[in-house]
Parts: sequence; structure tokens; C-alpha cells
Amino acid sequence: MREIDCSYGEGGGQLLRTSVVLAAITGLSVHVYNIRAKRSNPGLAPQHLTAVKAVAALCSAQTEGVEIKSQEIIFRPGPLRGGEYDFPVGTAGSVTLVLQAALPAAMACGEKLRMSISGGTDVRAAPPLDYFRYVLLPLVYSMGARAKVEVLLRGYYPRGGGKVVVDVEPCLPLRPLILNTSEGLEGITGFAHISNLPRHIVHRMANAALAELSTFPTPAVGLEVFGKDEAVGEGGAVLLTAHKEHSRLGASAVAERGVRAERLGAEAGKRLREEILSGATLDIHAADQVLIYLALASGESCFLTRELSSHAATTIWLLEQFLPVRFQVTQEAHLIRVHATPEFNSRSSFLWR
Repeated sequence: MREIDCSYGEGGGQLLRTSVVLAAITGLSVHVYNIRAKRSNPGLAPQHLTAVKAVAALCSAQTEGVEIKSQEIIFRPGPLRGGEYDFPVGTAGSVTLVLQAALPAAMACGEKLRMSISGGTDVRAAPPLDYFRYVLLPLVYSMGARAKVEVLLRGYYPRGGGKVVVDVEPCLPLRPLILNTSEGLEGITGFAHISNLPRHIVHRMANAALAELSTFPTPAVGLEVFGKDEAVGEGGAVLLTAHKEHSRLGASAVAERGVRAERLGAEAGKRLREEILSGATLDIHAADQVLIYLALASGESCFLTRELSSHAATTIWLLEQFLPVRFQVTQEAHLIRVHATPEFNSRSSFLWR
């Protein structure tokens, strides 16, 4: 049984979610303690609880301590299985954080699988669903992943109520991701949406984002206004994507009550501009979220990023506790190179059980 102290490093919910995913994939039991100990409200919140239960369902795990506010759990995985699953967060907890946990395990189960996840699709302190769909997933697709995400309803804080359906086919091991150099910029696209709010808000958000990117050739942002049949509650978000030959960079912002639309759009535009000008091949959020997929690849991967967050550094530490993979992080001028070397051989075939 692996012993994982969740107060290590960044100390957030990602350590818990990734620990149970890796347990499900490898078949190794895990004892996770000090869960979110560095947070003002330590222990399992609803979205963390749903993530653990989702992964547990995929592998018929035996669990102890899986309840709200628990700071310690034991997770004993069984065999991963396909089929149809329903994972309700029950609040405006993030759909994408649950999906981040469940997707790698779903990819490893060896059978087709469908997940219905309900909760908040675009909430603070979590990646908006469109970032997951249009930035992270294309990167994982390039590694051979086979997954499709359909949005049935948008949902926002505090009601939640959004619903997403995800179809996944077996695809491990993945191909390596090689992003050694930053190719020329092919274009910038974006998507801004609001739900059950006046139409002028989405225009103001998009125009502010475009103003920050005006020095680049012909950026284009699509607009969408969702009504009560397409969204639960009021909210919105903006996603901007810079397209390169083999990669893409993303930046996003989620609407907040009391924060002007112009400020949200400008923040997303400024972040994307910084990513483009840095010469990075992955933005700082993708650099964090793609790490588990690099560890599940059949060969060496690498990328360049302008910053490696404490969240990413903590994830690297955790991956090396479970998997035969080694990460090397080096400084190259103003960028950081991350190199992942999975050490797979005939004895590590248990990973694809």
C-alpha cells in the first residue's frame, strides 16, 4: 500500500484525485492522509468526494473514510471495467475536476465506457469546460487518446446543474508528446459565452479580450448566449486559444458576480499574449494537467513552459511514487523544459491490465 501525505508540496485536492487514479490504474492500494490540510476548509469537499467515488466505481474499489470533510481515506482498487456510469457532484462543484480524475482511469479500463457527470461546468478555481475540451483534449488526442465530450447543459455557482456526457475507448499506452520548439503562430481563436444574462455582456467580454490580442493577425472570438433550456443559472466564460503546428496555448476566465466583463476578457487576453510571446509550447495550466498522460506514454516526452507551478511540481513528485517514470526539469533561458521518461518494460505491463 502506498502512503501519500497530502500536505506535501502544494497540498491541494489534486494530490488526492491523482492518488486514487494512479491506484486504479496500477492496482496498488493507497492510504491518503492530511487531505487538503493546508486549506482553510480541510478535508473532502463535494467535488473531491465525487471524484473519488467516480474512480472507485470504475474499479469497484473498497474504500474507507470517503465522506465530506474526511482528511484520511483508504482506497483498495479492483479491476477496471467499462460500461455506463453516472457521477453527480450535487452542487456547483467542478465537472472538469471530476473529469480530470476519471478520464485517465477510463482510458486504462480496456473497454468502452460512458460517463455522465453533473455539476458546475464553468466555476472559479477550476478549468472551464471549454479549456478542457479545446486545449487539453486535443493535446491528449495527439497522443492517441479516444474520448468525446458532449455538453448537455451548462451549470454555474451556486446551483450547478450542468451535465456532460463523456465517451471513452481504450487507448493505453499513449504515444509520447514531443514539443521541443515553439513553431510559428497559425492563428488565434476563441469562444465566449453567457447564460441567462443580457447579450451585451458577452460582447464586452470578447471585445476586451480581442483588444489585448490586437497585435496578432486576425484573432476571432465566437459568441454564444444560452437560455434556460441550455443552462442552469447565470454565468459565463471566455476561452482563447493560440494554434501552432503541433500544439496550442490556452487562456480562460470565468464570469464572477461583481466583476466587470471587460476585466475578465482583458485578463484572458493578457495571459494568452504572455504565453505566445514567451515561446512556450504548453501554457502553464496545460503543463500541469498533461503530466499524468506523459507518465502513461510508451516513450519519452518533452515540452517547454514559461512557468512550472507548485501544483505541477507536486504532481511530478506523486507520479514518481506510483509509476516507473522519471521527470527532469531544467531551465533554458527564460523557459523551463520538462522531460518525462517512462521506464516501461515487460514487467510493467500490469499498468495496462
